[in-house]
Amino acid sequence: MTGQTPTAPNRVADVAVLIARIAVGITFIAHGWQKIGSGVSGTASMFEAMSVPMPEVAAVIAMVVEFGGGIALLLGFALPVTGVLLAAQMAAAYVFAHTADPLLGGYELVLVLAASALALGFTGGGIAVDRFLPWGRPRGADRPEPAGVA
Repeated sequence: MTGQTPTAPNRVADVAVLIARIAVGITFIAHGWQKIGSGVSGTASMFEAMSVPMPEVAAVIAMVVEFGGGIALLLGFALPVTGVLLAAQMAAAYVFAHTADPLLGGYELVLVLAASALALGFTGGGIAVDRFLPWGRPRGADRPEPAGVA
């Protein structure tokens, strides 16, 4: 199979994963941009009201992870790391912002975003920047094991 073009079902799956990455990436970018727009002090004040430890540090981390991670997810760059960081950020959001009254709801978005980030981070990314980097392409028909590896 070496040298052949991907099959039609693989191309469809790649496009489907790309669409999912775009949607989830844009969502993270929007939430990060909202925090950036509020500034570190505004976001830290909101975090302080939710009893987030070290609210200024947490604000900067949230801005970088959500905005930067959203861009990385959108592009398909460093997907496993990006997926884990975004999922961890959503776990923190759940713990500090969505556990006070679980019957009120609101946790659904962070749950879906965390699960989506992990799934997209570990599926190979479809049409992604990672695919063109040495670490990004999974071994298979288009990338055989190196000589001497069984």
